[in-house]
Amino acid sequence: MSKHLNYIAGKWVRAKRGRTFENRNPADTRELIGSFPESGAEDVEAAVQAAAAAYDRWRLMPPPAKGEIIMRAGLLLKERKEKYARLMTREMGKVLKETRGDIQEAIDMAYYVAGEGRRLFGKTTTSELKNKFAMSVRMPIGICGLITPWNFPMAIPSWKIFPALICGNTMVFKPAEDTPLSAQLFVEVLAEAGLPPGVLNLVHGSAEAGAAIVRHPRIRLVSFTGSCEVGRIVAEQCGRALKRCSLEMGGKNAQIVMADADIDLAVEGALWGAFGTTGQRCTATSRIYVEKKIYPAFLREMTRRARRIKIGSGLKPASQMGPLINAAQRQRVHSYVQSGIEEGAELLCGGKPAKGAGLTHGFFYQPTIFAGVKPEMKIIREEIFGPVTCIAPVSSLEEAIAQVNNTSYGLSAALYSRDVNRAMRAIRDIESGITYINSPTIGAEVHLPFGGVKNTGNGHREASETALDIFSEWKSVFIDYSGRLQKAQIDVD
Repeated sequence: MSKHLNYIAGKWVRAKRGRTFENRNPADTRELIGSFPESGAEDVEAAVQAAAAAYDRWRLMPPPAKGEIIMRAGLLLKERKEKYARLMTREMGKVLKETRGDIQEAIDMAYYVAGEGRRLFGKTTTSELKNKFAMSVRMPIGICGLITPWNFPMAIPSWKIFPALICGNTMVFKPAEDTPLSAQLFVEVLAEAGLPPGVLNLVHGSAEAGAAIVRHPRIRLVSFTGSCEVGRIVAEQCGRALKRCSLEMGGKNAQIVMADADIDLAVEGALWGAFGTTGQRCTATSRIYVEKKIYPAFLREMTRRARRIKIGSGLKPASQMGPLINAAQRQRVHSYVQSGIEEGAELLCGGKPAKGAGLTHGFFYQPTIFAGVKPEMKIIREEIFGPVTCIAPVSSLEEAIAQVNNTSYGLSAALYSRDVNRAMRAIRDIESGITYINSPTIGAEVHLPFGGVKNTGNGHREASETALDIFSEWKSVFIDYSGRLQKAQIDVD
């Protein structure tokens, strides 16, 4: 067992109370990854003080120099991609090709944001007065609190940390307690790349540490990715303190399959969307609406192929789906499955924990498909965050879109059809932040905005240049070189 530490003011330190928690492999709980600090408010306070001390030096560093540090971090991640992917698979369970993709996303984000060091564009514009110049520029916000989930333990931190850095902020970073090692590796890379002490501070722990970050008066922005239940609490507390808050929360994402679609492609996309990362994605395909003409054939093929998915440790080359993250999540998934059965949905396959060689000591669950699902059932309304999807027939594209929009979420949606007119109507009418055509509901790219509508978030978008709007403030600048007092809106004749 290895013991790990917080990273505060450029030093690796224990939690002040000396408490720790264990991090175990969800595919085999006999394997202890390590022990990590169970931090409290006093550790967050130390991290905030370090971030405050580093702020002036960091904000005054030219953005191109910041970009060079971020680029070096990306190159180090590229160099260590395979090593880190194996460690991440041991820590959170998803198969190696997916953890490699997780790290690649962080690499891509590093390259993208590093380039912003030579952009960070503001705007110049005209003035209504003579001999007066007007422009707008981006300014840093200050100390940011970043709280990230376990399902993408490097990609999602990169969406927050790299834009926050290039904008000139310092920060306190609390990763999910299920994936502290991946977060540590990420911070180590930035430190090795030359990030000054105190700019990025890592505080491990659970809800106590997260709550301390949200409440701290010197933290001016909180960026949170996680459940809607916790997100509401974060928003309420930030609202009371009038601090900026960026929320990326849940989804109940849907795929539409029309009769003119490439059925094999649609099934392949649905399988990847529903069961990739064991369904533990906010963009996972948990609802599928299929035109009645092809509904029976789609059900048969989807079920046949789902039963063939190979479950096992993500480190094994043959494995196509790994475990759920922990015992509580497996119980949550199973309770939803039981609810679906009790409400009268037709269970086509799966529906229980997976058994067999190599699965005894992990949190494995069978790929699960329901048919005969009615709109009022919990399994088609609430986010399950596991390998469970529901398939329902529809008579038309209009009916399908109405069903897709019949949710409190609005993150991602997909349409499979060869008809460009249908595609354009779906893009226009589906209420989601992301819409795919002939592609599954998962598969974001870092140079496009990521986020959703309704209960999925509070209007912000991560990744792309839109992330800069989260982590910077706009300042309007007026330079009067007339040599006399000029009064805007008055001296305009």
